[in-house]
Amino acid sequence: MTTSGFRLYVIGDIHGRLDLLERMIELVNADIGAHDGGEALIVTVGDYIDRGPKSREVLDLLLKNPFAGKYVALKGNHEALLQTFLADPTIGADWWRLGGAATLRSFGIEIKRWMTRRRYAQAAEQLRKALTDQQMDFLNELKTSLVVGKFFLCHAGIRPGVPLDSQDDDDLLWIRNDFLISQIDFGKIVIHGHTPTQHPQILANRINIDTGAFFSGRLTCIVVEDSHHRFIST
Repeated sequence: MTTSGFRLYVIGDIHGRLDLLERMIELVNADIGAHDGGEALIVTVGDYIDRGPKSREVLDLLLKNPFAGKYVALKGNHEALLQTFLADPTIGADWWRLGGAATLRSFGIEIKRWMTRRRYAQAAEQLRKALTDQQMDFLNELKTSLVVGKFFLCHAGIRPGVPLDSQDDDDLLWIRNDFLISQIDFGKIVIHGHTPTQHPQILANRINIDTGAFFSGRLTCIVVEDSHHRFIST
């Protein structure tokens, strides 16, 4: 990232908040335009679905790349949960607890207050039919990590002590405590989401950009250019 005019935009967890995503797209594209275009890479760190009311619409918007630059979508643990549910509906109770019912509603699938194993299987079958080929391609092609210059981008974090190129996908999607309390040099600065905080956390070895958009109304994007960074927020 030494090329003059290059900017990296990394956007935190969206969780079905189409309204905030649409506003962030406007802000990011306006920022790119305000700098006479230039080379821009936009990355989202996952958790596009669940909890918020517009998961289906969020997927439809992102799969078209609405940004004024190259776009890379990373995978979050909630996308992994959806894919697991399609293959094994018995995890339905765990997915419900983490906001999966909101995703099904966004696809027009009726949710009963008390679900049984049979109803979970029926809901999974309905979801398979409701998902478009484009949505499935988007979900199946999500990356779990990306290296950009001195930054390592992923959803949740990394396993301390494990080389960055040997990280396990489960850690990249789910890890919390071991990563969050670590003060070691990871080799690159990790930009991540997954763990909501009131404001972006900026530490020597990591930057957390999940500001709990679903409940706070604040979707956060870090903008990295040359040797400094700044934030865009809804």
